[in-house]
Amino acid sequence: MNPATLQRPPYGSDFSGLVCGYRFHVDHPGEPIDAEAASQWLARDDTSKEFVWLHFDLANSSCERWMRGRLDLPDAFFDTLNEGSHSTRLEHQEGALFAVINDVMFNFELTPSEIATLWVYTHQKLIVTARLKPLRSVDSLRESVKRGELFRSPAELLAHLLRDQADLLVHIVRRTSVEVDGIEDRFLSMRGATMRTDLGGLRRVLVRLQRLLAPEPGSVFRLLARPPRWLHSQDIQDLRDATEEFSLVLNDLAGLVERIKLLQEEVSTRLGEQSNRTLFTLTLVTVLALPINIVAGFFGMNVGGIPFAENHHGFWLLVVIVATFTALAGWWAFRRRRDM
Repeated sequence: MNPATLQRPPYGSDFSGLVCGYRFHVDHPGEPIDAEAASQWLARDDTSKEFVWLHFDLANSSCERWMRGRLDLPDAFFDTLNEGSHSTRLEHQEGALFAVINDVMFNFELTPSEIATLWVYTHQKLIVTARLKPLRSVDSLRESVKRGELFRSPAELLAHLLRDQADLLVHIVRRTSVEVDGIEDRFLSMRGATMRTDLGGLRRVLVRLQRLLAPEPGSVFRLLARPPRWLHSQDIQDLRDATEEFSLVLNDLAGLVERIKLLQEEVSTRLGEQSNRTLFTLTLVTVLALPINIVAGFFGMNVGGIPFAENHHGFWLLVVIVATFTALAGWWAFRRRRDM
């Protein structure tokens, strides 16, 4: 086996765990930069308006160690990486922005049930993103940078990341709405059986997305009320717009969840009505067959003194008696149904 194959880092990252890095100049698109060049650039006392975006793969065993040794990141960021809470939030700590963003994985194809977490550190000249598994929103942001889109600050890059996440959530909501429309059409037209498991699966996925992707209500409010000093007014407005856009998408998601819930109730009601009709049919058959079964049981006894045994019209008399009691039993059953 080739030794180089054994040393190949996972998910396309280099020896430091860096997946990609870009250096942004004023009014210029981002230029690729490697880990060593980024470390040297950050060590300089540069007063220009340039900044660097570094995206790391935490699955690389040397990633966290390299970030601790080569990047001047606060301990609070590494504490956030290792804590158990993965709730989406955006906070201001130690003069920087800390963000925890949940997003669907890059290999999302059929059902958006695979969700992973992205940790973000944003300062005046540096934005660091780290994840364990590839994410769709980060890949969309990389494509925007490769296309030459201009970014004036790390905060604008963060706002773009939030908008990419919102766009992906819009795609999920639209596609799920199409699936719900198809189920509802089949349900209303009675063309096919509607499986409650399909609606239940969609609802579980959307509720999980809503729970994990919805930001903590107080985190964004506290950030916008007391932003870091290095944030410009336009950066604050971009973050506010991105947050409002994401909130609108979450409202659409909540509305879709409520629609699925109502459709589930309609399906359950219809299934209950079908069960009641089936049960009534079985009850009616049982009630109608009860008189003839009782008479047949009595006259089937091998004992003496059977009525009408010597009567030439005994059979027809029994037919009249059974028919009368059967009619009375049927009338009683239908009357009970109308009274229910």
